Amino acid sequence: MISVSFVIWTIVFMQLNLFIKLLCLVFILLIGACSVSEPANENASPTLTLRIMETTDIHMYFANYDYFRKTKTESIGFVNTATLIKEARSEVQNSVLIDNGDLLQNSPLGDYEAQIRRDKILAGDIHVAFKAMNLLDYDVANIGNHEFNFGLEFLKASIKGANFPYISANVYKKNKNAEVVNAFSPYIIKPKTLIDVNGNSYEINIGYIGFVPPQIMQWDKSHLEGKVFAEDIIETAHKFVPEMKAKGADIIIAVPHSGLSMQDHKDGAENVALMLSKVPNIDAILFGHHHRLFPGDPTFDGFEHLGVNNKTGKLNGVPAVMPGFFGNHLGLIDLELKQSQNGHWSIEKSTVSVRAIASGSKRNNTFVDLAKADKAVSEAIKPQHEATIKWISESFAELSHPINSFFSLVQDDPSIQIVANAQIDWGKRFILGTELDGLPVLSAAAPFRAGRNGFEDFTYIKAGKVSLLDVVSLYVFPNTIRVVKLTGHDVKEWLERSAGQFNQIDPTSPKTQYLLNEAFPSFDFDVIDGVTYEIDVTQASRYNTEGHLQNDSAHRIVNLKYKGLPINLEGDFLVVTNNYRASGGGKFPNIDGVSRETFEGPDENRTVLRSYIQAQSNKSKGMGIKAKPDNNWQFKGIKTSVKLDVIFKSSPSLNAQNVSEKINAISITNPVRVDNDGLALYQIDLTTN
Repeated sequence: MISVSFVIWTIVFMQLNLFIKLLCLVFILLIGACSVSEPANENASPTLTLRIMETTDIHMYFANYDYFRKTKTESIGFVNTATLIKEARSEVQNSVLIDNGDLLQNSPLGDYEAQIRRDKILAGDIHVAFKAMNLLDYDVANIGNHEFNFGLEFLKASIKGANFPYISANVYKKNKNAEVVNAFSPYIIKPKTLIDVNGNSYEINIGYIGFVPPQIMQWDKSHLEGKVFAEDIIETAHKFVPEMKAKGADIIIAVPHSGLSMQDHKDGAENVALMLSKVPNIDAILFGHHHRLFPGDPTFDGFEHLGVNNKTGKLNGVPAVMPGFFGNHLGLIDLELKQSQNGHWSIEKSTVSVRAIASGSKRNNTFVDLAKADKAVSEAIKPQHEATIKWISESFAELSHPINSFFSLVQDDPSIQIVANAQIDWGKRFILGTELDGLPVLSAAAPFRAGRNGFEDFTYIKAGKVSLLDVVSLYVFPNTIRVVKLTGHDVKEWLERSAGQFNQIDPTSPKTQYLLNEAFPSFDFDVIDGVTYEIDVTQASRYNTEGHLQNDSAHRIVNLKYKGLPINLEGDFLVVTNNYRASGGGKFPNIDGVSRETFEGPDENRTVLRSYIQAQSNKSKGMGIKAKPDNNWQFKGIKTSVKLDVIFKSSPSLNAQNVSEKINAISITNPVRVDNDGLALYQIDLTTN
């Protein structure tokens, strides 16, 4: 039997245990309350994040439309990029948006604005580019080299329509007092309120400085000479960046419309992104001009020893991005900023990436549309876009056979031949009755649409009616015509520089070898008509991709002849070309607008081409013009006992495959192989019996 005392003590113990538990709970709550209410460390340095977004090289491709194919496409177009911009902006608390130029020229829409609507824009109407871009809240924009193509007056009238400032630090002019001043605002420092994770606001000063290749003075000499001049980019950066820091810029973003070169810097260099990364106090670099991706493009691999990290997007540790062309990518640099005790901000971490508007290939059924067209931007450009389609579709001549550029990099082809015929015809009439009359007239022309801008970037004009669109497809740029007087030796060196388009082929190797040097832009592969020649690709290239002599003993151009006889290296020749090349574009030896006498024509090359096509069509009396290549150049046959496997990339289209079936030396790979960019691989037989 349980005693009364035991029961009493048991009850007391239980109550005491409950009381202890309650005390413990109160103690725990008090400790928690103390920790919550403990004041923050007032000495802790704040941390902020900032997303920098870049567009570049839009080239008037605002619509998701391929003007040359007259079809809708989701692989290009600012209307799609706009969606990426809005998505990227919504993901973060703080962001800025910058455009890096080459905006106003290239697509037929750009021609329509510069030619048909020119007077209206000069009178104050807003250029269609800014009807679109003003909807995206850009912070600043840089001027690219192609902005100068239509002249200073048109450029200045156009950018007046932007709701954001434009910068360019290395273009100068003389004012009324003959003092040298900047032609545009060299830089801008804009205060930006950034919000941290706790909702606290901080104001930092972001400095933006822009640059353009000094070569604009050569490429657009007729528009710029006597009005402005350009200085070296790196020298200009060293001049202005310290000034920007002194004026309170917390971080500095460099926006060079310039590519990435691994060559040692020389005064007036065109592609200087890597050298800019060595300028003190530049915190991020947004570059372009090359129409490539950084990080990511494999041509930038293997240069870690020079400070190029193609995986993380760093140039000597500085975050840098280049987001393609035609709006196909958006560039992103995400910064983590930390403030020191003295109030200075520094970059603690950075992440660099590029976002595509689409991926995969329709041909392989792997295409994925990653960014639907933005409706507001589409509506803003709609009137000019539709008017452009109508304008370029008006026919003016007849074509008896189709013209294509599918294999323009590996054999003489009709797309270059018809340009050459037009230029030679114009050149002979240009010198008629002058002191130049009687000199041999040659033509230099390059394939502008040979896959550089994607697997659809090829010319294919069907037989039948010819429109202005077809002329633009054959000659993309609004160049003006030039004639250069030079020697036979100069002609040979010109061709040696062009032959840098090809990799050196080992005649003893059975391994797969790529014929085309992808770092060499196709618009620098000049075919010179009026002479005949062979290219020996078993030899090393005489010039590197930058146009500098690298192998003095190397000679790829062989059997160079004029009218069936070895060319007179001391004789005089006239070469019809364009203002870009004649003034030094591409760095061809002695072709710089100064070293050799140059004559300026009054017309655009496209106008010359259009007039020639129309005249020849009229002469045909309804039969139509026929652009048949004269096969004035070819590869020198390789004698080898080894079965060579030499391949190159071109269009995957059925039209291209059909053309290849008619060429003995070319065949598409079997089974058909397509690279990550949608380009098909073809084999070429370079051997001879």
